[in-house]
Amino acid sequence: MPRRRKALMPDAPLAPVPSEILDQFVRQGPISPEELDAAVRRFKKAIIERALGGELTHHLGYPPGGTKPGDTTNHRNGTGGKTVLTDDGPLAIDVPRDRAGTFEPRLIPKHERRFTRFDDKILALYARGMTVREIQAFLAEMYAVEVSPDLISTVTDGIVAEVTAWQSRPLERMYPVVFFDALRVKIRDEATVRSKAIYLALAVLPDGTRDILGLWIEQTEGAKFWMKVFSDLKTRDCQDILIAVTDSLKGMSDALAAVYPATTLQTCIVHLIRNSLDFANWKERKPMATALRPIYTAPSAEAASAALDDFERGPWGRKFPTVVASWRRAWTHVIPFFAFPPEIRRVIYTTNALESVHARLRKILKTRGHFPNDEAATTLIWLALRNITASWGKAANYWPLALTPLAILYEDRFTVPNA
Repeated sequence: MPRRRKALMPDAPLAPVPSEILDQFVRQGPISPEELDAAVRRFKKAIIERALGGELTHHLGYPPGGTKPGDTTNHRNGTGGKTVLTDDGPLAIDVPRDRAGTFEPRLIPKHERRFTRFDDKILALYARGMTVREIQAFLAEMYAVEVSPDLISTVTDGIVAEVTAWQSRPLERMYPVVFFDALRVKIRDEATVRSKAIYLALAVLPDGTRDILGLWIEQTEGAKFWMKVFSDLKTRDCQDILIAVTDSLKGMSDALAAVYPATTLQTCIVHLIRNSLDFANWKERKPMATALRPIYTAPSAEAASAALDDFERGPWGRKFPTVVASWRRAWTHVIPFFAFPPEIRRVIYTTNALESVHARLRKILKTRGHFPNDEAATTLIWLALRNITASWGKAANYWPLALTPLAILYEDRFTVPNA
């Protein structure tokens, strides 16, 4: 069934511009795109200068040509020329000044050479994976603006405080399901480019919506690293996780048992299947997948264990004993899956929800050779995640079916969200 296209939210209605004002900027008759662009720029310049003049009037307490209040000695002192970078390119404006030098404009602050939305444009390009040099070339081509690489770096570095605030923001007290997984990026570390893992935690909230709880960068994983991750989540007021789904990350089970002892750790079934199929050639993968199916679709842990024994004794188990060994190594964290009803199994069957995020991140990261430091990697990934999660407004279709089983199985820990 084809998906319905999302209806776009209509823009807020704009008040009409009086005809007499438009006549000052647009002549009657045909107009070329260049002339229209010039008229828009003139209009923007006039509005900015009028707004700055209004700010100075508010600062001084009297309008131009008006009576000066008796308790002030400050007055207007002409204008100063200034060129600011806007969405339409550089714009020369006249900024009003006061005699005392105490006027601090808010629309375009002192020493500011960029309009706010121009910075947003740079961040939007950066978040889509463009390098500093590519952004510089794009702005020069599209807007005839010569921007230095240092300026672009300054803009992107300016959101470090936002990233830090996001990393330390308070969390919900309970999450029904949290997926953990990692992707690899190259980062310079002590004059050497190393492959580091960026771990993400994607949570499903009680109402079925999703949220990225945080990201952590580490070269090697282990119990010590996961203790830091879980301690961070608990410090931010996450007191309980019902089910954690992961792909056999090293040291995670010990750290999870120490910080969240009541949490059920579930190995991703799809990862196990994929890892098993990697041992076979392309012609053998489909029949092997069929042979593995009775294991993960079994109604109980006992039936699944019997199905694994049958697979081991069969032709595929004898030909690929490493496949059986991989299932047995992970079996402790596979069998919790069989204690859940089908509605919950569908939720925790795979970490695809997080892998789809990783796939979109890889499209952005693939043009990068390496990052200069951890902070640069974190900044870009945070900007990309902000775009990715912007459309996460509603619960998945299958989530309402899992609510009742979750409420029954975790009656003392799970709170059903209000409708």
